[in-house]
Amino acid sequence: MTDSTLSFDALVVGAGAGGLLTAARLQHAGYRTLVVERLDKVGGRASTDEIDGFKVNNGAIVIETGGITEETFKEVGAKFDVRSPQPPILYRLGGKDVDVSSGGWGFLLGKLSRQAAKIVKGIGAARNDSGMPEDEMSTADWVSKYTKNESVHGIFRNMCGSVFAVGSEDLPARVFLTYFTRKSAFKKFGFCPEGTIGIWKSLAEAFERDGGQLWLNSEVTKLNVEGGVVVGATVTRGGETLDVTCRFAASDIGPAATVGIVGEENLPADYLDVVRRGDRPTSMITVNFASRRKLIEAPGMLSFANTRRLCYVANFSDLCPEMSPDGWYLYVGTAVPQPSVGKFDEDAETKILMDELRAEIDGFDEARILSINVTRDGWPPQRAVAGFDLPNTTPIENLWNVGDGVKEYANGGTTACAETAQIVVEQIKERFPIGATTTTA
Repeated sequence: MTDSTLSFDALVVGAGAGGLLTAARLQHAGYRTLVVERLDKVGGRASTDEIDGFKVNNGAIVIETGGITEETFKEVGAKFDVRSPQPPILYRLGGKDVDVSSGGWGFLLGKLSRQAAKIVKGIGAARNDSGMPEDEMSTADWVSKYTKNESVHGIFRNMCGSVFAVGSEDLPARVFLTYFTRKSAFKKFGFCPEGTIGIWKSLAEAFERDGGQLWLNSEVTKLNVEGGVVVGATVTRGGETLDVTCRFAASDIGPAATVGIVGEENLPADYLDVVRRGDRPTSMITVNFASRRKLIEAPGMLSFANTRRLCYVANFSDLCPEMSPDGWYLYVGTAVPQPSVGKFDEDAETKILMDELRAEIDGFDEARILSINVTRDGWPPQRAVAGFDLPNTTPIENLWNVGDGVKEYANGGTTACAETAQIVVEQIKERFPIGATTTTA
């Protein structure tokens, strides 16, 4: 390779959701962009594995439709193949699977508690700042103000787990209420028939079509910093060590891992302390299973009111039979362990999930278990608890973080990655206009 082929405007570390969404926007805007990914495929913690002909997601399973993610795909000209179930979610209440999509909070909570009106009034009050609880109050404590009903607590606990990958005792009530009163609240979503990796493959194709370079099976071992700015990176690829140059960089590997490739000596002590304190990844346990017969009637997601850990079961096969060999139905059941942040007993928590799947899903004992995945620590469902995210900027003026460790307030998942990508790219465009050659503002 010549020096010119190793020189880029933008370097993006990691081809997860945040990295690819950022890279696609940058390349489409006219910046020569390189994405370096250590794995052999795109998607990161929102990707898909092949297991005996089944397309098994390794993390994020649903993609929001009609929001910032779909808008990004349209902007860059990428195919957005997501099929949406109708209704999107059913709730198992008193042994019945209920569609509450037209009745909202009042209908859902009214099925469970006489205190429903008070809770709905509290949710409504949260639409105004004066009705928001204080920062320190958890979602579980906020619900406890209104009721001790275990089913109501179960609904809120499982919503926190489904959307934010954290327990209701760890999620600030302000985050929960902001999300469900002022944001999209994940009302429209769907599955990709190739597994979640399918949309990231589509985005990567659009990125490369526009001239971007994607290096898989490659790793940024060091971001090279001179004079307080990133000037390039050392990359291992195909058994070689390469030095690439760039005007600016964005990292999708999380703030803590980014510190590792920047070098602590290049960052101020107060920032290092903030990153250490903010490095609180959440955890989830997921069981992927398949059956020769249909096990649930929900065409999309089935959530629960009376489970201790099981947040939901997703049914892929109604909408996306391509994800399974002929004659099979594919499902996933997911739980948030306790505690959802920090250390927990994997064996004990997995047993609770398996027991609840047996209790809730008729025929589960005859199902084929494809995989049991525990996502935590360096490979978590969310790198930060929503409401405690780090800023996307860093003390290095031409280095940004993107992804789920630097989410905007009260957002989560791949939608949050799309939002941070848009925000960071707008900052880059303002600071590094197309055509300028300097590496500083």
